[in-house]
Amino acid sequence: MSMQALTGNNNYFEDFTEGEVLKHRRGKTIEPLENVLITNMVMNTASSHFDDVVMKDTMFGKRLQFGGVTASLIVGMASQDTSENALAELGLTKIRFKVPVFHGDTLYAYTQVVSKEEADRADAGVVTFRHWGVNQRDDVVFEGERTVLVKRRSHWRR
Repeated sequence: MSMQALTGNNNYFEDFTEGEVLKHRRGKTIEPLENVLITNMVMNTASSHFDDVVMKDTMFGKRLQFGGVTASLIVGMASQDTSENALAELGLTKIRFKVPVFHGDTLYAYTQVVSKEEADRADAGVVTFRHWGVNQRDDVVFEGERTVLVKRRSHWRR
């Protein structure tokens, strides 16, 4: 009996090339659900996320999207191409929120392969990705580096 791969075919350690840039297919329009439900669930009760009256008189003029959700969405949209053969998440660093995100903004994700290194095990290697997200105006809203232990194709079992 032949088995089908459960993950994508082009996202093993060997498939990534340093300097390569990926534009991920998915986009996501920010709904109030992301800000209100998820931000409440993590107990972030900052006025900037929940108080229309306070935010009306700021330079933004309206409530801001919680940055943790923005980061999660960008990394999540990148995961189809960068995480399907991940064995372990090793780090998330250099996180920056560059431009505010609001309800109704649509976000898109990009990834650059920063580096590839040997791991201390034969079945995987270490890949560092630079992820960034842009809004519908191509303003960079988030950037960060993510280091992942990625399975080698040579160790995929059929």
